[in-house]
Amino acid sequence: MSLPAHSALSAETQRVEPSIVSRRTVIASATAGVAALVTAGADAALAAPRAPDPAPFTVRMPVPRVLRPESTRGDTDLYVVTAKKARVEILPGTRTEVLTYAGMFPGPTLRVRAGRTAVVRHTNDLDMGTVVHVHGGCTPADSDGFPTDTLAPGRTRDYTYPNEQRAATLWYHDHAHHMEAEHVYRGLAGFYLVEDPAEAGLRLPDGDHDIPIMLRDARFDAKARLVFALDDFANRRTILANGKARPYFPVAARRYRLRFVNAANLRTFTLRLRHGGKTTEVAQIASDGGLLAAPAAVRSWRMTPGERVEVVVDFARFPVGSQVFLEDASGGQVLRFDVTRGGKDTSRVPDRLATLPALPKATGRRTFVLGYDRARRRFLINGRQFDDGRVDTEIKRGTTEIWTVTNDGSSSAIPHNFHPHLIQFRILDRNGRPPAPGEAGVKDTVSVGRGETVRLQATVGPYTGRYVLHCHMIDHASSGMMAQLRVVP
Repeated sequence: MSLPAHSALSAETQRVEPSIVSRRTVIASATAGVAALVTAGADAALAAPRAPDPAPFTVRMPVPRVLRPESTRGDTDLYVVTAKKARVEILPGTRTEVLTYAGMFPGPTLRVRAGRTAVVRHTNDLDMGTVVHVHGGCTPADSDGFPTDTLAPGRTRDYTYPNEQRAATLWYHDHAHHMEAEHVYRGLAGFYLVEDPAEAGLRLPDGDHDIPIMLRDARFDAKARLVFALDDFANRRTILANGKARPYFPVAARRYRLRFVNAANLRTFTLRLRHGGKTTEVAQIASDGGLLAAPAAVRSWRMTPGERVEVVVDFARFPVGSQVFLEDASGGQVLRFDVTRGGKDTSRVPDRLATLPALPKATGRRTFVLGYDRARRRFLINGRQFDDGRVDTEIKRGTTEIWTVTNDGSSSAIPHNFHPHLIQFRILDRNGRPPAPGEAGVKDTVSVGRGETVRLQATVGPYTGRYVLHCHMIDHASSGMMAQLRVVP
């Protein structure tokens, strides 16, 4: 898929050197319309030979380390994270400079408890502003990560997360406007897992058999450096699982809970498990906002950027010594599971998983149109680019409304998706048809393909203040496909 360029901002950010220009320079360049900033040297770098594809399945997929609290007081846990550069092995035998949380790529996993407050003390040791957003979190406005509420280099601030929400697979990432696409691409992302005792009582696979897997794609030059350019989907051909290119992962012959997040900037993953040339059925148990009402038997599952899907795979159906491949419809083999041993298994997948929150009565309706201005080469929501000084939508906290979201097709074959902060929703219908079982749970991100219309029943969280809604094909959001949402008492 070939995507359009994005004016001066796109021009300014097309570069391959590990250092990143200042956010101020990017914004000034975009405002001035200096498209000529793409020099012949930068063009040559983008066209330089790419790194050869590494031999598949030669390195083990790591599981991101769980970050432990620095201190605990009452019902509050304090975590400490520093954003900094690091050189890590992504392609075997090489080192790549990335942006990290706590020196890890991807960042450390936070496993928090529903009803316990997590305070995350972030220090910015990078050379430009950052702002952290917990994607899917029910978070007060001053800790949600408004895109222009950046933390300056050398500074520290506390983000407070009450975790008053269902158990769910969330993730955290940078959201500094105009730079969020590059910052996430270069590594500023990690898992944020909300757990609760009720879910633990279901006896789903847990502990070492509960595996978070962050998927994304990347482009490397011949020196194993990450190459970043806005809308460079076609050239981001190396797919990474937990920061490694086509790794393997040893498993026992028993059930595993696999938590997937699509952390790519633009790529949609359509995943399946294959063994002996045949596709294996798995049980999807959760989506963005937590457990489904009942498991859904699926042979493939689709994830646009920002979406999460959890599946339970029973590797006991394969003989010890088997190799089971995770494949993507457009990217080929992503990960190999090696069934290396037998395993005792007391876990299960119950027929009923959860009681979904009741749908409150809707008191209003809104329409959001995702579009593209061809003449000015801009991505838009309701005909406008993001302006942090303009409120686009005002809504009362706790309100439930019916939202109609349409991709008007003006951007040729480009798909979009839709992610509002502080708001969870249920999909009522897609192009007039009921949602598939895997989309029937609580969601916070939804795909909206070219010409599609999706109707949502959206409920606003309990906090007031400034939030945003945007396309989570994050290169688009970085170019202004975002709107400001003000939640009022």
